[in-house]
Amino acid sequence: MKRSLVLSAALTAALSAGGYKIPESSINATALSAAYVANSHGADAAYYNPAAMVYNDNANFLEVDATYIGLSPIDFSDGYGSKKESFLVPTLHYSSKKLGENGGRVGLSIVAPSGLSKRWDNPAAKASAKEFTLKTIEVNPSVAIPLSETVSMGVGFRMVRTEGVVKSDAAPVPVSRDMSGDAADYGYNMAVNYRPQSNVSLAATYRSKINLNIDGNADLNFLGNLYSGSTSVTVPMPAALSLAAAYTFESGTTVEAVYERTYWSAYKQLDFNYGGTPNPATAYFGATLNKNWKNTNTYRLGVTQKIDQWTAMAGVAYDETPVPETSLGYELPDADAFMVSLGGRYQMDEHWDIGFGSLIDMKKDRTVHNGSIDGEFSNARAYLVTCGIEYRF
Repeated sequence: MKRSLVLSAALTAALSAGGYKIPESSINATALSAAYVANSHGADAAYYNPAAMVYNDNANFLEVDATYIGLSPIDFSDGYGSKKESFLVPTLHYSSKKLGENGGRVGLSIVAPSGLSKRWDNPAAKASAKEFTLKTIEVNPSVAIPLSETVSMGVGFRMVRTEGVVKSDAAPVPVSRDMSGDAADYGYNMAVNYRPQSNVSLAATYRSKINLNIDGNADLNFLGNLYSGSTSVTVPMPAALSLAAAYTFESGTTVEAVYERTYWSAYKQLDFNYGGTPNPATAYFGATLNKNWKNTNTYRLGVTQKIDQWTAMAGVAYDETPVPETSLGYELPDADAFMVSLGGRYQMDEHWDIGFGSLIDMKKDRTVHNGSIDGEFSNARAYLVTCGIEYRF
């Protein structure tokens, strides 16, 4: 239980590298494989690059989206796999018109920055990950200020709410855990945008590390030794840096490249605390575990083409995993991944805009020999489809 809950907590921060992150929180982000920083515009600029809000038309923008996420079964070499799962995630973005003579803007995004769900029926797997579910909601208000005609900056305040459920069962051996926990934690984000020409944009964004202070209730059974009571843990949510450049050609084609660095090395170990008098159950499930995750890189490339009222988009990305072989488990059989995406938008009139984006996340097969797992995980896929509508007023 300790291993699973802490992993779920840490993954709430995985916005841009490794784990089961959800960086695709709008139509454009899904369609461009999240290569959407320097060229951010409209309502969702409030989330992906708040500094870019100052370059929007002088209007209010509101976008409401829904993203379907389908997780394929992950096959294991012993002939079994995890369960197929699917989810529907709503998001909202808002960017204001100019406020006062200086042209500043305010924005608001409500997103699910990360999520994880993994269920196994096989005895070997469910002994540690019968159910492993994570839900997060982030509320991110922001403000943008023009510093000159070519430079702007943005800052935001992040409020993250986390809920997790962890179950394991080693039956017929009486070793099991059943836990639920939640947390409310805070951080910040910053952005700088430089546009020396109307067709050139350079941007940098940063999301701070957030320490997640998770409290919950646990029911443990270790060989007949029982525990029912409180549990808590503090886990670092790693900082993330994005550097991006976008160029728009005379044909109306915009190409954007994004480099992301996520500082997962802050996640070194798990140290879970239980209330009450220590017993064999709390000792077994509460032993400190070394995780030693590594910093990761993500490389993204997106192409946007405008044709009259239509906008076509496509993207590719390569995403590294932070999880070393030594600490990989059934609750998160992660691996490096390739992503391919496409989508489009249609401007119906001066107020309404509709669109969709689709993405396939393809994990590499990964062979693991770490003492607790001996075999290969394969065919891990995630499918995303985002549909939404934007209103300007």
